[in-house]
Amino acid sequence: MQALMAQAAVLGQRLKDRKETVAVNESSSGGLVSAALLSVPGASAYFMGGAVVYTAKARVLLTDIPREALAGVRSSSEPYALLLARNARERYGATWGLSETGAAGPTGNPYGDAAGHTCVAISGPVEMVVTVETESDDRAANMEAFAAACLRMLEAATEPA
Repeated sequence: MQALMAQAAVLGQRLKDRKETVAVNESSSGGLVSAALLSVPGASAYFMGGAVVYTAKARVLLTDIPREALAGVRSSSEPYALLLARNARERYGATWGLSETGAAGPTGNPYGDAAGHTCVAISGPVEMVVTVETESDDRAANMEAFAAACLRMLEAATEPA
């Protein structure tokens, strides 16, 4: 968690300097992305909110994504990650929406993805999505790796020109 907090401290300052905000929908990282971003003093200047969208029921209750938007889209996929990122951005009125959806382990998910698989996305002035494969079944290590991937994506999207 210390490495995530250090990463978030740099990002938090960058977001404050740019007067930008972020909202998060995360799944297998279990809230670590939000926790890291909130560990920075003054986080209220840039962190708009977030949700741990770990189950289909949580998605319904916390994101209000219409059923039609999910047609042909499965969890733990790049299209789903992008949908979650866009939803976070729109619902919270944030500059950036950040998301993560995967399988932390020690086993895979019902969709056939192995433990250590996640998709990370960002929506904002630019959009990006990437699949991460740690090839590990270590749940805690995967959760940290997934959160770090989210923060790296936010870092890449906000990199000074």
